[in-house]
Amino acid sequence: MAEQDPSATPRFMDLQDPRYAYMFGFIQADGHLSAQSRQRGSLTVEVSVRDIELLEEFQGLTPYPSSITKRVRSTNFATEHHSAKWSLHALEARTTLNELGVPYGRKSTTIAPPRCNFARRDYLRGVIDADGSVGHTGQGFPFVSLTTSSTAISACLSSYAQQVTGAERLTRRNSRDGVYNILYTKEAAQQLAADLYYPGCLSLTRKRTAAATLSSWVRPATMKMQEARRRWTVAEDRRLLEVADPAIAASELGRSESACRQRSWRLRTGGGPWPAG
Repeated sequence: MAEQDPSATPRFMDLQDPRYAYMFGFIQADGHLSAQSRQRGSLTVEVSVRDIELLEEFQGLTPYPSSITKRVRSTNFATEHHSAKWSLHALEARTTLNELGVPYGRKSTTIAPPRCNFARRDYLRGVIDADGSVGHTGQGFPFVSLTTSSTAISACLSSYAQQVTGAERLTRRNSRDGVYNILYTKEAAQQLAADLYYPGCLSLTRKRTAAATLSSWVRPATMKMQEARRRWTVAEDRRLLEVADPAIAASELGRSESACRQRSWRLRTGGGPWPAG
């Protein structure tokens, strides 16, 4: 973990501080804020007992009384799941978190990046540590992924990752359960993991360790690099519809006939936005 200046007194949830930005992202994705009568309530974050070290970091960053307890319970995945839970009750702390963007109750679709200035890569690392995965696929390819119900979080990660890696992701909710599954593999995953999990950062130890292993992968000489997808512009869409002949449009636009035919079909059947003007 990053060394802290003992003489410095950080302001609780100053999101320009990388530690609090990470903590906030993790809490948004995996915490629960509840309210009761007479201004009572709590913030709880529950993780596998193997990750209790992270809760101890959160406790150390919080200038309010809080507790960490352990329990064993039955889940859909194990008859005995050993977990650790951090609980914070202070009204002032809960109010701060709520005002920054941690809603009370169910929150999966409503959470969004904070509107104030914040350390974006640290915030996103917190979200990925809570709801994402880092490692190698069954084929041995490096990957970084995030599953989220939040449109705003999906857009934030996609935008940031494109700046870091150049890889563009057109995110859409999947048809099965309505969530966003954002995936980066191979070189893009290596670059993103190296950026997010920098030396000394606050993070889950196991995911930081997994991120460090991604750099060992080397693309085989026989594996071709996939070219970046060329996006259709409004002007190209308009011309494609005007020409109404995929072969002629392909020649004019420098695209394949099959690509023009498919794009034309999507535009005419409502599968893509109709070009304005």
